[in-house]
Amino acid sequence: MEGVAVWFFQLWMFVVLFLIMLPAMFGLSLGVTGVYIQGLVHVLEWATLRIQREREQQSGVPDPLPNGIIERGGGSMQEGVGRLRGDGPLTGGLFSLSDALFFYQTGLESIVDDTVTQRFSSEELNSWNLLTRTNQNFRYISLRLTLFWGVGVFVRYGLLLPFRVTLVVIGLSWLVIGTVLVGLLPESSVKNWLSELVHLTCYRVCARGLSATILYHNKENRPQKGGICVANHTTPIDIVILANDGCYAMVGQVHGGLMGVLQRSMSRSCPHVWFERSEMKDRHTVANRLRAHVAARTKLPILIFPEGTCVNNTSVMMFKKGSFEIGGTIYPVAIKYDARFGDAFWNSSKYNMVSYLLRMMTSWAIVVNVWYLPPMERQEEEDATQFANRVKSAIAQQGGLLDLDW
Repeated sequence: MEGVAVWFFQLWMFVVLFLIMLPAMFGLSLGVTGVYIQGLVHVLEWATLRIQREREQQSGVPDPLPNGIIERGGGSMQEGVGRLRGDGPLTGGLFSLSDALFFYQTGLESIVDDTVTQRFSSEELNSWNLLTRTNQNFRYISLRLTLFWGVGVFVRYGLLLPFRVTLVVIGLSWLVIGTVLVGLLPESSVKNWLSELVHLTCYRVCARGLSATILYHNKENRPQKGGICVANHTTPIDIVILANDGCYAMVGQVHGGLMGVLQRSMSRSCPHVWFERSEMKDRHTVANRLRAHVAARTKLPILIFPEGTCVNNTSVMMFKKGSFEIGGTIYPVAIKYDARFGDAFWNSSKYNMVSYLLRMMTSWAIVVNVWYLPPMERQEEEDATQFANRVKSAIAQQGGLLDLDW
């Protein structure tokens, strides 16, 4: 029994180190993820057809959940008032005091479930992706579909999750150890090269830990040193997605705990811009530090998410103008996740970071498109707000996202 355990551990480490980590370090792929994604597409298409067929043959099969947080009744105003009266549709044009309740209900629904509130709830799919978190009722439609769902649970939790946790732990450990060692070197071009190599390797290993398939478009427009990269924001994983294709200087608040350990170790080898909580409230202090970073043309491009919060992969919300008052070249980036394989949106009011990462590592995969847009500069007649809106509109148009003014 002990020999079997040793053999299994050796096989496990061989797969993790030589078939996953080494290719990830050099930005290579053995094609396994691509085959896995293609297989998933066929399975999900079969599940969709199965649900449609069962819906036609059976009554009471649940419909997909509506987008938003309120299920609206639909129908005309007369039908709505009639439902509240309880005596059918309106007749004779008579007025009842209870008729006013229809307008109260409609108004409250509009306030609670407006176009902004909907952007902070998970996007619902028109079909089921065999995840209970998407629609828990669909798995009861037929025995065959239930069996596929059960096999999926075993694959995601029994096989994929241990691999993914192992890779993420190795990636973060390598980030801490590697950046600390590189930080001991004197300032030179060699140190900068090693620092970028360590960061790239770490983020690529972590991306493999999420089974991430990333498609980069228009690479000739990638952010350059001395510039500012701005992107729409869906999840903290956005940083890992972008850093797989290039190194960035991160901007953010100083944290404690594990996040603080990562920040301190990263700062030893790379000039990231971290702020204390008191400094974050001082816009002039923040702007001056960012302006000084951009002025040094040899430093990595700054990565900023001007929305300031995560939005649910359907829209781009108002950009804060501070990033566009600094000066320098703006490199817009549009990020769009494929929700069929898992919901990447982080609802921070509902899930803490640990539970969110667990959901990500038990999803089927992370499939995302990244578009690098041509660099943009502020025009003479533009103020910072107008420039921010122009960049936001370009990102929304390229990513197929709604451009919201809120």
